[in-house]
Amino acid sequence: MIEMTNYFTNYFLVAMPILTDAYFNRSVVYICEHTEKGALGIVINQPLYSLWINLSEILEDITNSKTEASKNAGADFPILCGGPVHSERGFVIHASEGEWQSSLKMNSEISVTTSKDILLAIAKQQGPNKFIFSLGYANWIAGQIEQEIVNNFWLTLPASPNILFDIPFEQRWLRAMDYLGVDVTKLAYIGGHA
Repeated sequence: MIEMTNYFTNYFLVAMPILTDAYFNRSVVYICEHTEKGALGIVINQPLYSLWINLSEILEDITNSKTEASKNAGADFPILCGGPVHSERGFVIHASEGEWQSSLKMNSEISVTTSKDILLAIAKQQGPNKFIFSLGYANWIAGQIEQEIVNNFWLTLPASPNILFDIPFEQRWLRAMDYLGVDVTKLAYIGGHA
């Protein structure tokens, strides 16, 4: 078991090409919590295209109405596949603004909220200006994420609001690699350690 003293809360895990799993192939994962007990993260660049609803339909369902505001708030806004665990559970990663019932402020720019009140506010166009919505999450047991990093499955990068909120979903993996200074055309599928 690999021991690390650095934890990666409020970091991105950027998948190396060796990861071909459907959930993690070319994924960028926002780490919400990482301690000696394990880690929890949300994939931020895998829209649920197979899901035949968009965020506006979820907002309508929550508010029990089809108001123009709720339609506009989530129109054409994809729902992300946050990971393989509890795919019915919703997460809103958003700019740190507003007060919500169940919210974790990651830093001055990023918060994660799981309570319904933020979705009600988004439906009324009174929620945070910048947000993403996902269903499900990924988790790792104690020492697992550290071992995966050592095995070259992931690169790490401090979380950036720009990547979270401003870069289109399909460009986030490449942009994260750019931030790291990695030319993906020259990546080896097997790494080594000196």
